[in-house]
Amino acid sequence: MTAASDSSVASGSSPPTANPVPQITVLVVDDSPVDRRLAGGIVEKNSDYRAAYASNGSEALKLIAQEPPGVVLTDLLMPEMDGLELVEAIRNQYPLVPVILMTAHGSEDIAMQALQRGAASYVPKKYLARDLNETLEQVLVAARMGRQNQRLRECLAQTELHYVLDNDRTLIPALVAQLQDELARMQLCDQAGRIRAGIALEEALVNALYHGNLEVSSELRQEGDEPFYRLAEQRRRQPPYCDRRIYVCARFSREAGTFIIRDEGPGFDPATVPDPTDPENLGKTSGRGLLLIQTFMDEVRFNAVGNEITMIVRRPKDATA
Repeated sequence: MTAASDSSVASGSSPPTANPVPQITVLVVDDSPVDRRLAGGIVEKNSDYRAAYASNGSEALKLIAQEPPGVVLTDLLMPEMDGLELVEAIRNQYPLVPVILMTAHGSEDIAMQALQRGAASYVPKKYLARDLNETLEQVLVAARMGRQNQRLRECLAQTELHYVLDNDRTLIPALVAQLQDELARMQLCDQAGRIRAGIALEEALVNALYHGNLEVSSELRQEGDEPFYRLAEQRRRQPPYCDRRIYVCARFSREAGTFIIRDEGPGFDPATVPDPTDPENLGKTSGRGLLLIQTFMDEVRFNAVGNEITMIVRRPKDATA
């Protein structure tokens, strides 16, 4: 799936092998040929992905109708149909296709509206090389797990789950997938909502692990990921950090899903949580996870200490039980 304006990019890709592994198509939508090719090049550094291209939202919808991609990666400020309009059209017409925003200075207001109306995540353009592939993986895993659990159990009226996790990052995707399953079984949200809830849950659990129990500041990532993860790995083996646990309580009913996540770190001042309605917060490295959580969940609150977060997903009023 490629647009005519970028056919040279597609034709220059490597020839298929005898038994090729199916690649995930990432549809890159940007009216700037330079930015389009730059984003596509970053996408294809991962051999699991192939890039397709569109120069605006209208062209993107035509390509999606021909062959839905695994994910859409879109700019926001474009002629004919901008990124916000594209997000709304995809959510209405192709709810199984997640959308990631590429944000740039001057597009923050539109980006915030797009997140509120159905986009799955965002990456500032200036951090594409660093963050894009990790964001793609996060969104695609959330989407895949949602699609695999379309058949719901009809009789369950209410359930409550409790977990106690040690400081092992690899446990988080499995837990998020199970919690997404329960949201699906209780029919609390559509596919786009499951993806967004999954991302919010992962962000909350990652915050509890790194910023809560291990007390590693996101400011370290200003120097690159290596110092951040090196310190985290050291503290996983050192007291008092290694003895701390993450406590998760998840309650599901036909009306709502409630998630309570508590770490054993010193906490923080909840008053410092970034305002999710302030577009200026989109470009900041610190607070990105909390911004996504507050945007994607229907209600978010913290305890006074700041080491426990409660998040609620409510069934839409027009949803059928």
